[in-house]
Amino acid sequence: MKKISYLFLFLFSFLSCAEAPTQFSEAALNDTFTTLEGNTMSLKSILEKHEGKTIVIDIWASWCGDCIQGMPKVKALQEAYPEAAYLFFSLDRGEAPWKRGIKKYDVVGEHYFLPKGKKSSFGDFVSIGWIPRYMVINKAGEIVVFDVIEADDEKLIAALKN
Repeated sequence: MKKISYLFLFLFSFLSCAEAPTQFSEAALNDTFTTLEGNTMSLKSILEKHEGKTIVIDIWASWCGDCIQGMPKVKALQEAYPEAAYLFFSLDRGEAPWKRGIKKYDVVGEHYFLPKGKKSSFGDFVSIGWIPRYMVINKAGEIVVFDVIEADDEKLIAALKN
C-alpha cells in the first residue's frame, strides 16, 4: 500500500510541475476548423487574423451543461475586456447543433467547429479533459493561460489585464 501511495504522490507531483506550452505545435497550427459559412481555416490563419491582440479561446459544446452555465461569466469578460478577441471552438457532434447552440445561448464572438473534435491535432495538443476550457494568447502570440475551466479564474483575468 505504501508503494502505491508513493507512486501516486510522485505522479501527482510530476504532472503538476509540468509546464504548460507557450506556443502551439506545428500540427495544432495546421489543424483545420470549419467556419459558420462552411469554409475551412487552419488554426494558424485564425490566430493571424488577430495578430497583436489578446485572444481568449473558449472550447465548448452546446450539449455541455457546464459550458452553458459558464456563459454569463464569458459575457462578463467580454464586457470588462472588449478589446480582446473571443474565439469559440466547438466540440459539438455536428454542425447543426453547433449553429443552433450559438443562437440559443446568444454566444457572441468568432465561431469555429472542430470536425474531428478531441481527436484532432488541436485536441491532442491541448489534451482536452474537461469543457469548458479557456485559453489566453497574449499580444505577442504566446499562450499565457493554457488550461482553466472557469471564465472568472484569476489567472485568466490577470492575463487580460496585462
